Amino acid sequence: MAKLVSKTYGDALFELALEADKLDLFLEEVKAVAEAMEQNEDLTRLMNHPKIVKEEKMKLIEDIFKGNVSDELVGLMRMVVEKGHYNELGSIFLYFINQVKEYKKIGTAYVTAPLPLSDEQKAAVEKRLLETTKYVEFEMHYDVDVALIGGLVIRIGDRVVDSSVKNKLTSLTRELTQITI
Repeated sequence: MAKLVSKTYGDALFELALEADKLDLFLEEVKAVAEAMEQNEDLTRLMNHPKIVKEEKMKLIEDIFKGNVSDELVGLMRMVVEKGHYNELGSIFLYFINQVKEYKKIGTAYVTAPLPLSDEQKAAVEKRLLETTKYVEFEMHYDVDVALIGGLVIRIGDRVVDSSVKNKLTSLTRELTQITI
């Protein structure tokens, strides 16, 4: 259900942003609102309190955000609260951000290496990813895992390329155990 809610509202916001030619504005506002909500635990507690009626919660959203973000975004937030899906706002915003990135052909890559990569190596990895994918820009995230021994593990969305020595050793072990003598 959560995926359906985030997709439904996220798609609606994305389509509205395209129609109104406000994609960049909505993206910045969504990021700002998501960060404000994440940092303010009291707001989340208040919005989830069972004794506070929806009308008060909707008014609270309006009082906090009206004038600070576009009316369209405030309206979406009010609608989400009215339907009782306040807890899904974070996933709605994340879905919207990912839709905008995909539309703008901005990929997100997670690269894991056995040692920290130098700036030259990072630039080479990003250059190679730009050459071999549909994306024109990447948000790069680097991590270190000494268990890999060598090579890299690169994840972009649901695609994973594992060229690590650890993976190759695991595959070789699996093949050798299947050999009958």
